[in-house]
Amino acid sequence: MRLRLPEERPTEPPTGYKIAHPVLSQDGTRAGFTGVSLGGALPYGVLDEARCVYGRRHRAPHRRCDCGFHCVLESSAAEAMLCTAEHRAAVLLEVSVLGAYIRFERGFRYARQRVRGAAVGPCGCGAVAESLADAGWGRPGWRALTAACAGCVRGRTSLSLASFARLAGEGLRVRAAGGPAVVAAALGVPELVAEAALLQARLDWFQSQLARLRDRGPQG
Repeated sequence: MRLRLPEERPTEPPTGYKIAHPVLSQDGTRAGFTGVSLGGALPYGVLDEARCVYGRRHRAPHRRCDCGFHCVLESSAAEAMLCTAEHRAAVLLEVSVLGAYIRFERGFRYARQRVRGAAVGPCGCGAVAESLADAGWGRPGWRALTAACAGCVRGRTSLSLASFARLAGEGLRVRAAGGPAVVAAALGVPELVAEAALLQARLDWFQSQLARLRDRGPQG
């Protein structure tokens, strides 16, 4: 006789927190996330279903496997993981736990999820992030992105936070740490204004570099 685990039937999907790296598809038409641990090989969308990272045919989460999405119950526990050197460039996600799930002491392992919000940390220079820029690494078909201010973007492939939210879709809210949330369901006037401001900031940076080169002269 096999004992069955108790089943939960919540009236609303549980909320969890996790960290991940934002990613942009090679053709620039899709945005999503990739995990920081075992599931990092399989980028996922804002609304997505878990797959077994080992390629097995069972549905996630399987009790005899560690496949499935993972999250913790408390945002402070996820934020603590951002303190480690290898995770400093990740973003904090707020997710809805959907479908079947297995509850643990500190979180869930589950079948489907919706990413509701993403909090982007500061640029590597310490300034508030204005965009997400090419991080210099990625997965097959996906470029990893990292927080960047206008002065540090330079010539890298980048997206404003609003553009990332628009490409990711599903009403995703994106905000810079300490700033207001940005939701971009379509490319409208506010987003165009934000993109123009970002382009202007890049132009200002290039002009300042040209001015420095002129001041140094041919002997510089």
